[in-house]
Amino acid sequence: MASLRSDLWCMAFVRRHNDLGNMCVVSRRGDPIAGQVFIEVDHLDGSYSLFTPAPLLSRDDSAALVFQRRFSHVEPQIVRDRIAREQDFDPDLWVLSLDLRGDDPGIDLVNPRT
Repeated sequence: MASLRSDLWCMAFVRRHNDLGNMCVVSRRGDPIAGQVFIEVDHLDGSYSLFTPAPLLSRDDSAALVFQRRFSHVEPQIVRDRIAREQDFDPDLWVLSLDLRGDDPGIDLVNPRT
């Protein structure tokens, strides 16, 4: 099965969170078809988390995007610096910004923390 286009996945993610009452916006638009997606989460307590695409360990028939938690509850500047470095490397990157008090942005994670 082919992957879902990045623009469609991002728009669905933003809409779902806004419908749930969480503020979510597209901070940076990337390639509409195959841009990687980074999700920065403002926990509204002065800390941020960052979710990045998980490395492809195996090819399967899943069209779902799978993420890894890169940073959890760190200073906002750490997340901003990591995104800036990635943007220099990959100009097709999408960045979604989510305000969320909890730790579960509702995405598929590799080795989620329990």
